[in-house]
Amino acid sequence: MTFSLVARCRDTGMFGVAVTSSSPAVAARCAYARAGVGAVASQNVTDPTLGPRALDLMGLGATAAEAVAILRRTASHADYRQILAVDAQGGSAIHSGPNALGTWAEARGEDVACGGNLLADARVPAAMVAAFAASTGPLGDRLLAAMRAGLDAGGEAGPIRSAGMKLVRDVAWPVADLRVDWTEGDPIAELGQLWQLYSPQLDAYVTRALDPREAPSYGVPGDE
Repeated sequence: MTFSLVARCRDTGMFGVAVTSSSPAVAARCAYARAGVGAVASQNVTDPTLGPRALDLMGLGATAAEAVAILRRTASHADYRQILAVDAQGGSAIHSGPNALGTWAEARGEDVACGGNLLADARVPAAMVAAFAASTGPLGDRLLAAMRAGLDAGGEAGPIRSAGMKLVRDVAWPVADLRVDWTEGDPIAELGQLWQLYSPQLDAYVTRALDPREAPSYGVPGDE
């Protein structure tokens, strides 16, 4: 019901997750990232505890591969889960249990891991990895390029209805956490529209949080 990617920007150290699904509010239970540590997607008959557990392990020094291997051994019903992880060194790892739904597939490279289930075409994750590797610019732009490539390669077997993207960098909170929780249209396109609206303001929101005195304005009516 889902395809996603986790990725690191080697230039900035940012991490991001992007995910889409035929199910509602997919990012609320599948997307996890922690500044300075890594990014994780937990999907396919989702166990929302696996994302934080993987990040805790990587925060203690485990690589993405080690964290995923530990979860494969210790998580309940691991045969039903897909877990994607990328770590602070750009290492990536994936677990896809044999009971993943429908046509499932995975692909990864340096700084990126992609996976999906109930796919229309098993080549979807490979297309996403290739698109991410070929893309440039801000991490949010690159995640969206990869998601669009996955959709163009076939996407899910059925229509997708929700999407989300989470980005972390040098502060303790996500600097972007954008979601399309349900739409009858194209959630990836709508997520892209949200990103185009939000991205020019991203740095300003961080500045306002750290020191409002450094913010030239707050961008609201009546503020001068």
